[in-house]
Amino acid sequence: MEALFKKASSGNVGENTVRQQRAAGNVIKQLAGIVFDRVAIIIFLALWELAPRAGWVPQTFISPPSLILETLVDLILSGVLFVHIKTSLLRSVFGFILAVMIGIPLGLFLGGWFPLFERVMNPVLRLLSAINPFSLFPVFILIFGIGEVSKVAMIFWVCLWPVVINTTTGIQSVDGLLIKSARSMGVVGSNLFIKVIFPASLPNIFHGLRTACSVAFFMLIAAEMVGASSGLGWLVFNAQNNYQIPKLFATTFTIAALGLSLNGLFGLLERRLLNWKETTADY
Repeated sequence: MEALFKKASSGNVGENTVRQQRAAGNVIKQLAGIVFDRVAIIIFLALWELAPRAGWVPQTFISPPSLILETLVDLILSGVLFVHIKTSLLRSVFGFILAVMIGIPLGLFLGGWFPLFERVMNPVLRLLSAINPFSLFPVFILIFGIGEVSKVAMIFWVCLWPVVINTTTGIQSVDGLLIKSARSMGVVGSNLFIKVIFPASLPNIFHGLRTACSVAFFMLIAAEMVGASSGLGWLVFNAQNNYQIPKLFATTFTIAALGLSLNGLFGLLERRLLNWKETTADY
């Protein structure tokens, strides 16, 4: 009996050792991956810095990162960059909020719980969502002019469809067993929709909001290149026309950083508000 106990104990020790070795191996792999990524970025920036200064590529078209950083600092210290960022963000926010206010209720109606409305509106909305938004620039400018309204309308248009489509998908993909269980417990009518169906569709809805947010910001940059006198898109367009290449790269870097920041902010918000999704997934 004692021999069996010793054998079992040695087996457990062996298993623990193997698990520790695997865990250590995973940590080393993760650290190696992080180091490799950092080194690759450093080598890329070093080559980028060297190529224009050594004359391998003309500085007329490619500015070294040090000069771009210097230009970016100048734009920040002068306050010019923040003025254009504020203008672009306000336009994006207004268009995004309008799209959310209309897109979520519309997606809820199209989710299959109102068959007549879905049957009438679905073909029309599919046709409209298939239209390339860039081809609608002249139409929006013709209808709303070249002022702020046309830019907000463009943002609203491109944000509307991710919100509508993902909301509809979320409603339609609610587990039928969940609905049956709620009904068996006496949850019916509007309570069923509010307490069960809508919360269950929130992950899809948030995915639509996250996509719409990214699309809104980058679409605005294109909109500001047409008939605008402020905003990050106008700043890029103006720098291009005046051959201010460092300013062009600095603004482009700012646009990319803001886009990634907005995407990360929505991801953080989704994890905070929908932490129950991860908990239920463990079961």
